[in-house]
Amino acid sequence: MQVRTRFAPSPTGYLHIGGARTALFSWLFARANGGSFVLRIEDTDKERSTQASVDAILHGMEWLGLDYDEGPFYQTQRFDRYNEVIQKLLDEGKAYRCYCSKEELEAMREQQIANKQRPQYDRRYRDFSGEPPADVAPVIRFKNPLDGVVVIEDQVLGQITISNQELDDLIIARSDGTPTYNLTVVVDDMDMQITHVIRGDDHINNTPRQINLIEALGGTPPIYAHAPMILGDDGKRMSKRHGAVSVSAYAEEGILREAMLNYLVRLGWSHGDQEIFSTAEMLELFKLSRINKSASTFDVDKLHWLNQQYLKEAVADDLADELVKRLPEALQAAPREMLLQVVELQRERVKTLSEMAETSVLFFQDPTEYDPKPAKKFLGEASLPILNDLTERLAQLNDWQPEAIQGCIADYADEKGLKFGKVGPPVRIAVCGNGNSPALDQTLATIGQEAVVRRLKTATSYIQNLVEPAS
Repeated sequence: MQVRTRFAPSPTGYLHIGGARTALFSWLFARANGGSFVLRIEDTDKERSTQASVDAILHGMEWLGLDYDEGPFYQTQRFDRYNEVIQKLLDEGKAYRCYCSKEELEAMREQQIANKQRPQYDRRYRDFSGEPPADVAPVIRFKNPLDGVVVIEDQVLGQITISNQELDDLIIARSDGTPTYNLTVVVDDMDMQITHVIRGDDHINNTPRQINLIEALGGTPPIYAHAPMILGDDGKRMSKRHGAVSVSAYAEEGILREAMLNYLVRLGWSHGDQEIFSTAEMLELFKLSRINKSASTFDVDKLHWLNQQYLKEAVADDLADELVKRLPEALQAAPREMLLQVVELQRERVKTLSEMAETSVLFFQDPTEYDPKPAKKFLGEASLPILNDLTERLAQLNDWQPEAIQGCIADYADEKGLKFGKVGPPVRIAVCGNGNSPALDQTLATIGQEAVVRRLKTATSYIQNLVEPAS
C-alpha cells in the first residue's frame, strides 16, 4: 500500500500548536514510509475563512520545513464534486431531504430531554413521502445504518466500537445547498486516496459517521490515528490564556525551527527517555504506535530550555543572520565579525533569539541611561577615580584582547589594593548600562577599544554631575 497522509486545516486563524503537531505527525509518517503528504485547505466556512489565515498556515508550514507533495487543494474549488456526490446519495436512496424547521428541532430536543432521552434527530423525514412544507428550505441528511456497529481500529487508542443506534442521520448539505464538513472530508479523502488519517482526538466523534458515509459511497475507510489533545499547564485545553498558541508567534519570538519541531514531536510521542531529536532521528524512529494515549501538557519553560540547547549548537553564521533581523534598524549595519562575536558570547546565556537581540543592544549602542539600582551602588563618588584611571590605562592598551583587558584591570586593582568586586562592576555599569552582560573582559573586547573609552568618559561625566551639580 502506498502511504498517503494529509493535513487539512481550516483557515480561520493562524497555524496553532495543535495543528502544527498534527501536520508534523502526518508528514513524519508519510516520509518515514516513503509515502506522499497532501495539504488540503478546508475553507468551506465562508464567514470565518480568510486569505490572511491561508497565508499564515502556508508560511507556518514553510517555516517548519513540512513540505507537501500535493496541494494545497481548496474545498471551495470542489463544490461541483461535492454536489455530484450528494445527488448520487439522493438518487441511490442513501440520503433524504429533511424539512424540519429550527423550532421543530428545538421542540424535539426539549421533549427528549424531558423524557430523559439523549437528544437526537428522530428521523421523521427519513422515509417521508407526503407533500413537503412549502416554506422550509430542506437540509439533506445521510441515512445512517439503523443497526450494527462501527469498529475503529485506531492506531493510537486501540479498538473503538460504536453502535449505529448512537448515531443520528447527519446533515451532509445545509439548507443553502452548501456541503458540510463530514461530507467534504469524506469525498476529499476518497478522491485523494488518503490511506492514513492522523488528527486530534477531538475528531473521534466524527469518525464512525465518516466511516459509514465512505462505505455508503463504496469506498474503503482510511486507517485512523487520533492523538490526544494538548493541555495547558492548568490541565485545561490549550488556548490563548496559556500564552501564544500559534507557531508564527514562537517563530517571531526567536524559537529555532529545529527546536520547535523537536518540541512538537515530544508533545504526545516518545522514544525512551530521549529528549533531543534531529529530524533524521524523528524519521527513523517515528511510529504511530508510540503516540501516547493520554493528553500532553504544553510547557513553555520546557520549550525555552529545548531552544537553548539548539542555540548552543547552531551554526554561528545562521544565528547572526537571525540576530541582525531583530536588532533595531539603526544597528543592523553592524560589522559581521562583531555580530559573530556577540553570538558566541550570548548563545549560552539566552533562551530565544529575541532575548539575544534585546540583551545584545549594549554591544552596538552606547547606554542612554543607567539601570538605577546598580548605578546607585557603583556609579558614585568612590568609583570616580577608578573609572578615570582605568579610562586612561585602557586607552593606552596596545593588545585589545580579553586576556590583556583582564590583566589591565586586575593589575590596577592589585596596585590600589582593591578587590576586583570594587573595580569590575563600575566598569561594567559604565560601559553596558546595567550589570547583565557576559564576562567583562570578553564584553569589552567585543565592544571595541574606542567605544569602551568613550563610554567610560561619559560615565565619569555623569558621576561628576552628581557630585558637583552644575550651578
